[in-house]
Amino acid sequence: MEIAEAKKMFKAGDVIMRQGDKGDCAYIIEEGLVEILIEKDNGTIQQVGTRGEGTIIGEMAIVDDAPRTATVKALKDCKMLEITRDDFSQRLKNADPVIQMISQVILTRYRDTLTRSEILRESDNFPPPEALERSYAARTDVVESIKIANEFKAALENGDLELHYQPIINLGNGNVSGFEALMRWNHKKDGFISPGVFIPIAEKSGLIIEASKWALKEACAALGRIEKAVENSTPLYVSVNFSSHDFAEDNFVSNLLETIQNSQIKPPQIKLEITERLLIQQPDNAKETLESCRDAGVGIAIDDFGTGYSSLSYLYYFPIQVLKIDQSFIRTIYREDRSLELVKSIVGLGKNMGMEIVAEGVETLEEAELLQNMGCDSAQGYYFAKPMSEQEVIKKLCHWKPLRLSA
Repeated sequence: MEIAEAKKMFKAGDVIMRQGDKGDCAYIIEEGLVEILIEKDNGTIQQVGTRGEGTIIGEMAIVDDAPRTATVKALKDCKMLEITRDDFSQRLKNADPVIQMISQVILTRYRDTLTRSEILRESDNFPPPEALERSYAARTDVVESIKIANEFKAALENGDLELHYQPIINLGNGNVSGFEALMRWNHKKDGFISPGVFIPIAEKSGLIIEASKWALKEACAALGRIEKAVENSTPLYVSVNFSSHDFAEDNFVSNLLETIQNSQIKPPQIKLEITERLLIQQPDNAKETLESCRDAGVGIAIDDFGTGYSSLSYLYYFPIQVLKIDQSFIRTIYREDRSLELVKSIVGLGKNMGMEIVAEGVETLEEAELLQNMGCDSAQGYYFAKPMSEQEVIKKLCHWKPLRLSA
């Protein structure tokens, strides 16, 4: 399926939605023009307005199960972005409870007055609804966000996503001990899209759950193929990132363990990478989930440590085994004394609590040697290797020579 098929296309004259029918989606008009028609009790049909580029139609269908209040017909060829009821419900579910309540009240009342307000509008004192909707869209990135979400969903379904693997180096012996799996999206039209753009949108839309399941399955399979190809004497591991949305799923642990069981690798070869934010947002659920994972042999790593809500209490409360020092501290370790002292403190704290310490973003030999002298266990970064495709990983490991660092 091409990217364009993530959109909905209608020809001039097509009925896009019909009054009285049950609807399960709304549309944002990217291109084209539609008219809104209402059939009165006596059978006459009245046009109550038009909508063009940048506006939304059918929005009430994603709020409740009531019938469509109007018929919408294409006046020109149209290209639409679809918003499903499931997508809307997922976003509303993750909103603040007060926002959920007020939104539901406002939208329910809006349905009750929609038809009358359109038919009886005679005053010129109010701007037309199309102008208001355009002004709202101009002040937000909602259209672009939905566009990316739709195309990300298509990419996930079509196998257009891939994982790259960044080696994690044991600073004691200079060998590769594992990898971090990183999601990559090479858009067919727009090229490389940064994870910093599509991951937050995938989280907000709920698509991250299916993406994470795919990433885990693919990472397990890839690790099995890599080990078979390089015949490593010591088992390798792979770290996979998970979000709070993943942890909110009731069957998260069972799906995780089933995926690992169906692969050629063992539970200790998988590490879950989570953020400090997840622990703060879902402390009780996270504790129970992480303990189940730990009991099954799966490793637990805190990513970007030091940038969030770092607290000694949660290092004790949660079954954390690995601390990954955020790259922002490593980059300034030679320029700022505060970064140096902070990294020393994190390494010392982790070691005292029996945790493994991994430094992210190492770009020079001097940084690697300094971290080794501090007692840091492992490191990853461009000095050692960039994130690579599976085939590049196999090629690199087949010719890997242990790195020599000063004692």
